[in-house]
Amino acid sequence: MSAAQEKLNQKVEQTITAAVKKLNCDKENDICRYLPSSTGGYIHHFTMRKMKGEEPEALIAMVERYILNTDKPVSVPPKQRAARGSRKRRDQFLFTKHDIALMLDLARQHGHKDMINKLTPKKDLKTIKRELIISIRHGKTDQDLWSSYCDAVQSPSTIAVTV
Repeated sequence: MSAAQEKLNQKVEQTITAAVKKLNCDKENDICRYLPSSTGGYIHHFTMRKMKGEEPEALIAMVERYILNTDKPVSVPPKQRAARGSRKRRDQFLFTKHDIALMLDLARQHGHKDMINKLTPKKDLKTIKRELIISIRHGKTDQDLWSSYCDAVQSPSTIAVTV
């Protein structure tokens, strides 16, 4: 380390120590709350540590401007952050399997094909074929199963699988 670099590091430490004394703080991380950030709020203590090594002149200038050269240093209000859990959707309904089965039965009773399609879980073509063959062996006809087979065969994603 060069003599100029060593002298600059001493100047940074002296400036930070003077700021800690002036603010009556316990540790040097506490002075971060008095140094504004360009993005809003005060700078993070990791940012201050980084500035000590990479931009000591800028750190000295900030500490002198906002703490040492002012009569009464003002604490910077923190940056507004999103509340925890803010991404959770509160307007969604939670249905159990039993609730969905009841709605599916009601939709079948009233003949709402669109609702039936929305409530039935999507099956792959192989599963639909298997269920269709089993229903034929048992002598039962299931119109919903046949229509889901037709839809699965006609959809572009299953054509590539069946070829």
